[in-house]
Amino acid sequence: MNKFDGSSLVWGLIKVVRPRQWIKNFALFAGLIFSGNLNNSSAITLTLQAFIIFCGITSVSYILNDVFDVERDRLHPFKRKRPIASGVVPTRLAITLATLLIIILLPLAYLLSPSFFLAVVAYLLLQLFYSAFLKTVILLDVMVIAAGFVLRIYAGVWTIDAHLNVWFLLAVTSFALFLAIGKRRSELTLLAHQAAKHRETLLHYPENLLDILTGMFATATWLSFAFFAFLQPPISARPRILLWFSNLSLPFTEAKFLMITVPVVIYGVMRYLYIIYEKKEGESPERVILTDTPLLVTTLLWLGLVIIIIYFLGA
Repeated sequence: MNKFDGSSLVWGLIKVVRPRQWIKNFALFAGLIFSGNLNNSSAITLTLQAFIIFCGITSVSYILNDVFDVERDRLHPFKRKRPIASGVVPTRLAITLATLLIIILLPLAYLLSPSFFLAVVAYLLLQLFYSAFLKTVILLDVMVIAAGFVLRIYAGVWTIDAHLNVWFLLAVTSFALFLAIGKRRSELTLLAHQAAKHRETLLHYPENLLDILTGMFATATWLSFAFFAFLQPPISARPRILLWFSNLSLPFTEAKFLMITVPVVIYGVMRYLYIIYEKKEGESPERVILTDTPLLVTTLLWLGLVIIIIYFLGA
């Protein structure tokens, strides 16, 4: 193998584990943030370790998915450039890499936390069934995609033995379904007449059904988060903050400050709807979040407000 081929293989192996997709695994930090443990060094260390392990496990699922879908990907305008579909990474080498990652990471997951280990195994089995069969079953395919996101949340929660409000978990589930349906809607638009060759289930998704489901879960996302924010116990503001507003007749002494983040969530949902229907780029949510400046700013603003309210505003 010459130098060019060697460098191509190395680059192909990096691409085959899809490091860009690891952005989804930051969902593991939700339990850390919303349980009030962001200032707990032990919990931070455990979550970071869980994040690294889960990145490896998700890479295994992506590798196996590419192996299952190699022929379909070659018909896709973008996925045909993936390392396995393009032939840069041999299928046998990809399977070997996935096997090694499983052998190394599963024991590490168990040592970190038996509960986290169960979340990892559940995620891995779910993705295997998805790649092998469930991706061909209408509606179940998007539910599995959403379930993978929810399992990330639970993996982070179980790692530090925390608890999250049921309304927050409902918001996460709705958001995951919103992204999954948006992904299918964008795929249907992008593939057009090649939908049957790449993904048969797209033939069973009428556009009006996808539009209804998109609107339904978009509404459920912001509404369930609004309930979560509204039903949280009031936060008592710190004395120093109260001094800033001492001349105002406003209830800053004790209030549900998380409600401030609801308009940000609503804008984020509206922006993503615009991306799906106008820009037609919802097929890859992680790429959208990283490349669409208004959505990225919205995400960072929401995260910043949540951290400030939970950790710096309250007494």
